[in-house]
Amino acid sequence: MNDIIETISFILRLAAPFIAVITIILCFVSLRYGRRSEHALINLEDEEHEICYPVLFWENSIGRSRNSDIRINDATVSRDHAVLLRRDDGWFVTDTGSKSGVYVNGNLTEGRCPVYIGDKIAIGKSILTLRRADASSDIHQRQKRKPRESKTLPGSVLLSFITVYILVISAEAVINMGSLDVVIPAACFILLCWIFFALSKSMFKRKNFELESLALLLSGTGIVLCASHDSHQAIVQLAATAIGIFIFCFIIWFIEIPDRVMKWRLAISILAICLLGSTLALGTVQNGAKNWILLGPISVQPSEFAKIAYIFVGASTLDQLQTKKNLFGFIIVTGACVGLLFLMSDFGTAVIFFVTFLIIAFMRSGNIKTVILAVTAAVLGVLVILTVKPYIAERFKAWGHVWEYAADAGYQQVNTLIYSASGGLFGIGLSKGYLQNVFASESDLVFGLASEEMGLIIAVLFGVVIGGFMIYARTVTTRSRSTFYSIAACTAGGMLVFQAALNIFGVTDILPLTGVTLPFVSYGGSSMAACWGILAFIKAADERTYSGKKIKRHKERKKQNVSYRTQMSDTDTEEYIEV
Repeated sequence: MNDIIETISFILRLAAPFIAVITIILCFVSLRYGRRSEHALINLEDEEHEICYPVLFWENSIGRSRNSDIRINDATVSRDHAVLLRRDDGWFVTDTGSKSGVYVNGNLTEGRCPVYIGDKIAIGKSILTLRRADASSDIHQRQKRKPRESKTLPGSVLLSFITVYILVISAEAVINMGSLDVVIPAACFILLCWIFFALSKSMFKRKNFELESLALLLSGTGIVLCASHDSHQAIVQLAATAIGIFIFCFIIWFIEIPDRVMKWRLAISILAICLLGSTLALGTVQNGAKNWILLGPISVQPSEFAKIAYIFVGASTLDQLQTKKNLFGFIIVTGACVGLLFLMSDFGTAVIFFVTFLIIAFMRSGNIKTVILAVTAAVLGVLVILTVKPYIAERFKAWGHVWEYAADAGYQQVNTLIYSASGGLFGIGLSKGYLQNVFASESDLVFGLASEEMGLIIAVLFGVVIGGFMIYARTVTTRSRSTFYSIAACTAGGMLVFQAALNIFGVTDILPLTGVTLPFVSYGGSSMAACWGILAFIKAADERTYSGKKIKRHKERKKQNVSYRTQMSDTDTEEYIEV
């Protein structure tokens, strides 16, 4: 009888990675072929010099700088002269502090100025005429005659694969444990997945569900992994996932209107600093860092939610795209956040904030010198801190020498390396691992625990999925509705990838062990909820996310507002229908 049970358990362990791989491939293939083609929205024509500038984005910096989206090689044009931006009610141009100003049809502009097809915009001595995208090209005619067919897979198909995967790993856990402790968390998670999908399709009118499916795959694996060791932890993770999904939906709704983000930018900046400041004042020291606030039986890590606010602040540019004043304010917020994190001794999160700052600074300025300057300042700051507080270096003394400190500072990493290697490709079985006896096995060491019990294939897939978030975020930047979405998506993807790298490479002694969680997988309610919030920025960059509402608004305005239609190009109209 035991042999039969072992055989069934082994078959389930073989089936789990196979189903997971298929699910991940289907999700990324659907993401790859479900996007609209890239084309110019409108054109800016310099008739005197016979130059045509295609306008590809919702916010476009105009200036003499090589980093401008529309570069005009004219000495009378400022480096950062203006921003041409599009909103649901048309196109606008904004002067960003240029020396000679911006004129529309001969009139000096102040603030946002609406521009229409045929209007002439004076940038220095260059006169740019707003034109529709070329309606005579063969490509455009083909698109008008035969709209591109979407190859997006139905969310129900992807979710069905995830359901089967959760059932398989749950069944294996039940067999190995000899109890039904994992059944209730797994069943509740599957129910949560289908409720989430039903609401996405019916209430939010979303046709694509790939990013959510990938996140649910990781979240479900983490919940079952927790349930196989501690059912209470699984319930906490399940509740955190539900909260995270709510935050995910709320953020997507909130940032649907980019101008609303800009209005709340200052308040969100203050919120980020207050979250970290409250932790420093009211927090409890755990594992050497003062980053937890205890509220009775509930513990919260505010720094996780500060990450979401930080992305908001950093990506909010809009009318002031690339201006020094806008970037300087962001630097002040960054300095305050990183400084508070160092006072809390939360060095892992501090590093994540700093790397996030580098991504945002480069995307907003397009200048590698800014990044080099920031890195230099950070290195000097670290040297000063190590001089003033030399005991901090002691926390990283085992890095690269864990075997020499196997009994103390390197204990966790040594055990992770030993037990994760023993799992092989398919693991030794859920709940059977020895790493579960090591402190923080379900949180900081979860990569090693998954490698031991579920196999190296499943563990590596964690990194593949999170890395895929970043790759996808990068591919949608040129198709995003706004520069805010582009910067926020790449920042969110970069933050998740870097955090995953700190976790995976930290427990395997490639990088110092910083104690950060593995996104969507590690035990920790604050981390789980915050990761879903961060994922919302990548979701928002996908134009299909708001396509249902866009089509509805366009039809209403097409009937009621003639002046609005004069602002829209043929390509704009096609974009609404195509998605």
